[in-house]
Amino acid sequence: MFKNKKCKYIILGCLGIYISYVLIQQQVIMHRQNKELTNYTVEHDRLKKENKKLQDEVELSKTDKYIEKLAREKLGLIKDGETPVIDNSVSEK
Repeated sequence: MFKNKKCKYIILGCLGIYISYVLIQQQVIMHRQNKELTNYTVEHDRLKKENKKLQDEVELSKTDKYIEKLAREKLGLIKDGETPVIDNSVSEK
């Protein structure tokens, strides 16, 4: 009878150790996944902001004011009655 109880305690001990091991492993996995989720959420928010900025730029590029600004900067165009100013300090590419 003594052997039977001892065997029972050994089996229960091993079972307890196994259950503890599984629970600890699950906690480690959950922690890792939560960390990844946080990283993906931060990246998602950053990409949403960047996308909003790009959409705003696209909308701005459709306005006459933006087209005029681009023509003045890139092509050196001027309105009637304006005097052109040439900046020699900027090196050409």
